[in-house]
Amino acid sequence: MLSFVARRVAAGVVLLFVISLLSYLLLSIPDLDVGRQLLGSNAPQATVDAKNAELGLDRPVFVQYADWLAHAVRGDFGTSWFTGENVVQALSTRLPVTVSLMLGVTGVTAVLSLLLGVWAGVRRGVADRVVQVLGVLGYALPGFLVTLIIVVVFAVKLRWFPAIGYTDIAESVPGWLSTITLPVASLSVAGVAGVSQQVRGAVIDVLRRDYVRTLRARGLPPSRVLFRHVLRNAAAPALTVLGMQFVGLLGGAVLVEQIFGLPGIGSMTVTYTTRGDIPVIMALVSVTVVGVIAVNLLVDVLIGWLDPKARTA
Repeated sequence: MLSFVARRVAAGVVLLFVISLLSYLLLSIPDLDVGRQLLGSNAPQATVDAKNAELGLDRPVFVQYADWLAHAVRGDFGTSWFTGENVVQALSTRLPVTVSLMLGVTGVTAVLSLLLGVWAGVRRGVADRVVQVLGVLGYALPGFLVTLIIVVVFAVKLRWFPAIGYTDIAESVPGWLSTITLPVASLSVAGVAGVSQQVRGAVIDVLRRDYVRTLRARGLPPSRVLFRHVLRNAAAPALTVLGMQFVGLLGGAVLVEQIFGLPGIGSMTVTYTTRGDIPVIMALVSVTVVGVIAVNLLVDVLIGWLDPKARTA
């Protein structure tokens, strides 16, 4: 297992390096003239050139990247070109918001998908059809429409939750729950639709295997067969899709945070990308890639623990 984890970590480090390099090169292609943006259109060209030199933009792009990488590996992402704010401090205030949102969505998706998928896989018939219809609806409805319906019903009509705003969990746990509930619900719909179908299909497939029939013939209780044997062997496909859903949440978080006014890295990405603020953008890229690598590593380890044959892949 240790060699299996070591291979995955090494692959993740290489992936992080490649993506950071490509991102830096792509960000450096447009001629943004950051010095002109910072000083204004009326600033003398000599002053603009001096500002660009101060930021290191007069050097070759590979030299700029090497300098950025040397500082980044020490946890120093520099300061924002436009606000002067320390990038690490800016991320530290916004990252917990996005992480709490994504963990909430992942938890809700995992629990509901497991319940619905097992229910549909074990009790074929009406239950199976209901789950399949819900899955199709969850996929068919656009994310913005689902979010709009949730806001109109639960925030505008019923007034159970606030429509916008965010309360830090350190200030008030009930307040935090009230502000995070609707964003979590809007992002969970598509995830539950997809993962529950995977759980359903995997459970049905395992229930048809010969060893399950043998266990039942030996008189083992149905609950023991289901929880100790069926779910263990059906978990791998569901975990894979759940990991992919988590990665996909990074894109959905941008829209949801904008709609609900959450001060997370999703809204931060939109603001700083339009400015071309490379230090902040590169920090966001690095954090995002590390998060994706960590989730994929966790999924691989869990699958390897459930299925020893997967460790040789």
